[in-house]
Amino acid sequence: MPLALLLQSSPGNKLISLGFIDILVIAIYFAMVIGIGFYLKRFATTGNDFFMAGRDMTAWIAGLSFVAANLGSLELMGWAASAYQYGILATHWYWIGAIPAMLFLGIVMMPFYYISRTHSVPGYLKLRFGEPSRALAAVSFALMTVFMSGINMYSMALVMKVILGWDINFSIWVSSLTVAAYVFLGGLLSAIFNEVLQFFLIWLGAILISIIGLIETGGWQGMVNRIHHNFPDQDYTHMWSTLGSFSDNPMGIHWTGIVLGLGFIISFGYWTTDFLVVQRVLTARDLRSAKMAPIIGASFKMAVPFIVILPGLLGLAVLPFKLVGEAQQGVGVHTYNEVLPIMLARYCGPGLLGLGITALIAGFMSGMAGNVSAFATVWTYDIYRAQIKKNATDMHYVSMGRWCTLVGVLISIGTAYFVMQFASIMDYVQALFSFFIAPLFGTVILGMLWKRATSAGGFWGLLAGTASSIGMYAWVKLDPSALRIIALSPHAKDMAENMYRALWSWIICVTVTVVVSLLTKPRPLSELTGLVYGATDIPSEGHLKLYQRPIFWAIAVTIVFFILNIIFW
Repeated sequence: MPLALLLQSSPGNKLISLGFIDILVIAIYFAMVIGIGFYLKRFATTGNDFFMAGRDMTAWIAGLSFVAANLGSLELMGWAASAYQYGILATHWYWIGAIPAMLFLGIVMMPFYYISRTHSVPGYLKLRFGEPSRALAAVSFALMTVFMSGINMYSMALVMKVILGWDINFSIWVSSLTVAAYVFLGGLLSAIFNEVLQFFLIWLGAILISIIGLIETGGWQGMVNRIHHNFPDQDYTHMWSTLGSFSDNPMGIHWTGIVLGLGFIISFGYWTTDFLVVQRVLTARDLRSAKMAPIIGASFKMAVPFIVILPGLLGLAVLPFKLVGEAQQGVGVHTYNEVLPIMLARYCGPGLLGLGITALIAGFMSGMAGNVSAFATVWTYDIYRAQIKKNATDMHYVSMGRWCTLVGVLISIGTAYFVMQFASIMDYVQALFSFFIAPLFGTVILGMLWKRATSAGGFWGLLAGTASSIGMYAWVKLDPSALRIIALSPHAKDMAENMYRALWSWIICVTVTVVVSLLTKPRPLSELTGLVYGATDIPSEGHLKLYQRPIFWAIAVTIVFFILNIIFW
């Protein structure tokens, strides 16, 4: 039966059956990741090994892990769905929504994270603002990681249900327990080495859709022509030219929301303060490697839309039916979140299907492992050791870290079904970022750049920013007319609302931090050494050749970044 007829007539049935070769490819992959966990267990005997991978990673390993921890099934499924829903505007989350922030992390912020020898972002807040700020950030981050883990579980289960007809519970438990096993055994060290393996598997599997799809449509221009023919009333193929008005683009957003809400607040908040990704960079063997890792990651990040965004655009061009949001789902209807598995089923036969499915499983495990390992570190160091048991042995904390990985997985399973009420996965994710990441960025950046920021200012600013963001979300849910106030337009979609909510929560956090700091007594400058500009000596790189300096490569990446935005204007 042709794919179009199969999809329209029986959406509950599996699209494709795996052959022996496909099953063998998937089985080999599962064996490899478990084998890596068992092998690396012998190297994860201390807290520094288990939680920080011994702080001995090269810039390339740390950089690839930095990107791979973010390149989970959430990215593959979620942004393909957003590309179908919003068009090429989704690429902003990879370029302006990632590259400047990653470079800023490497050049400006890593010296303070690395020199302070902190184990986590909440750990930095403890050194800079005190225990209350650390506790608030740690609890917020722990909540966010289990919610994010639930997204990855749902994404993977959806792929297996749509393509293979697997029971959703079977998919969740088998994949989740596999991740729990290798993180339990080898900690962050095991997670990092598996993430690098998964990075290459994801590329090998996902690029097939983009290549075959462009061949079918006759190249980029052929795809664009088909999209314009299928959707004559909406422009899905320009990144910037439609952002002069809220009503001229599928997202209902103005360029200020993209530049300020996404490019500044959400992006900088995620890439510089979300411990899930920052943790990978902190494993670097020296300061130069720690600065280079995000820059290396940024160069790979710019290419990711070709395997994530492009499948969604191809769906707009070639699918003979329209996908809908989860709220509109019914018999004979497929949702935005299913566009990637539908495209995989369209283009991949035996052998290639096994590779594609393996890529998606690898994406799930990469994202899941990132959340689990980060959760274990923050729980053990910033909640358990700080608040519950302060003077235990190093081995006790390693044991706690191992067992809380299992607990984190079990809690995350309970959040997987919550995702299903959102129109697309990424709307849910960006909502979480606006709650927790946007205000956290305000607190961290003021702590690093402003010596006058006080402990009371840091705590109350972070609390006010987080509470206000959640309050704005609840306000719009209870009174939809509030959208014109929060997102500056009644035309705004969920994603646009998230961007503006993040911007307002950051402004509130910074304002409260500044006001309270000016009303309270600052810490002596001598206590801020290694924590803030003006009180820290940053090692000079003057002895290095020009091409060995991180700033040289940051400028090179910036040039490529501007060229890409002009090409797809």
